[in-house]
Amino acid sequence: MNAPVANLALPDPFARPWMTPELDLLRDSTRRFLDAEGVPHIKRWEKQGHVDRDFWNKAGGMGLLCASIPEAYGGLGGDFRHESVIAEELGRAEVMLGNSVHSGIVAHYLLAYGSEAQKQQWLPKMASGELVGAIAMSEPHAGSDLQAVRTRAVRDGNDYVINGSKIFITNGYLCDLVIVVCKTNPEAGAKGTSLIVVDTRNCAGFKRGEPLEKIGQKGQDTCELFFDEVRAPVGNLLGEREGLGFIQLMQQLPQERLIIGIGACASMERVLEQTTDYVRERRVFGKALIEMQNTRFLLAECKTEAVVARNFVDNCMEKLLKGQLDPATAAMSKWWTTEVQCRVIDRCLQMFGGYGYMTEYPIARAYANARVGKIYGGTNEVMKELIARSLKGTKI
Repeated sequence: MNAPVANLALPDPFARPWMTPELDLLRDSTRRFLDAEGVPHIKRWEKQGHVDRDFWNKAGGMGLLCASIPEAYGGLGGDFRHESVIAEELGRAEVMLGNSVHSGIVAHYLLAYGSEAQKQQWLPKMASGELVGAIAMSEPHAGSDLQAVRTRAVRDGNDYVINGSKIFITNGYLCDLVIVVCKTNPEAGAKGTSLIVVDTRNCAGFKRGEPLEKIGQKGQDTCELFFDEVRAPVGNLLGEREGLGFIQLMQQLPQERLIIGIGACASMERVLEQTTDYVRERRVFGKALIEMQNTRFLLAECKTEAVVARNFVDNCMEKLLKGQLDPATAAMSKWWTTEVQCRVIDRCLQMFGGYGYMTEYPIARAYANARVGKIYGGTNEVMKELIARSLKGTKI
């Protein structure tokens, strides 16, 4: 007598080992919110160069802002897993809300280095969407080289007077609060770098350019910022003293780079899903495209690379939650996932043929949106340099 056939259903290769029922509920509510309040407006937001300002308030009302910030400061009281779920859903929906910068980066600088008064002053309003946060690092002559920033902050009584300009600033057009990377002591090199918070509302000397026209992420709020004799209270310095900015940046950048990797994985997985559905329907030479060996082999390659990337990112996630994610590994996750993302999406776009080149198709938007991943958060070339410095016996 034959033995009963076992259940051969394959496990989901993209399943996150760190997911919980609570996080499943967060994912579901985030997806429903984005599908209802975000996706229908994507094309309009792409034309205007940013999401509507009240979309931030709506996201705050849904508890999607500052999800990993303690409830005492208005946050959801979660951890980095909560931010990851929200980031994945934003990537899946291709909704260009700069929440990873607002909640995953800016809020955590305030949480880690802000005084109790600073945290109480700013974090609850960031959680509600009343304040939109940005961090101003890059300058026209200094992109990934943070030691080369020229924006200057000079102490004048109870204020810092800030002069300089920043470029490629996510959330810059709508920001109400911006952490400015500046030099308080230019002669001290990296040790002369400080982080100063500027409230941009009714701020004399502060100007922002129009949203920058980009080849992708067109709905993402990105612009230049200008500081001309801008005054910020001395109490807006992050940290116990001047000169800690570079250390603070190095401590927080691993989380920022992992966020980029998480978004890259979510984008790949969504594109694979869309492409698989398309090749099942698309007919060429009298049969479905999926029936052609070349199509199956390409999809097999793409899926393998996406699964490898997902597992690496999940491993980095576990390290981060334990406080063990080192800068070199974070750099690996950023450069590897974004390289794979661009490669996978390019192969998938090819399977759409001419339709893949039409911007009305999600695959075309995903292709254009992915390219910046190899640039922002530190270029991939800089990531390789950081990784190389971790090699045993290497002196650079």
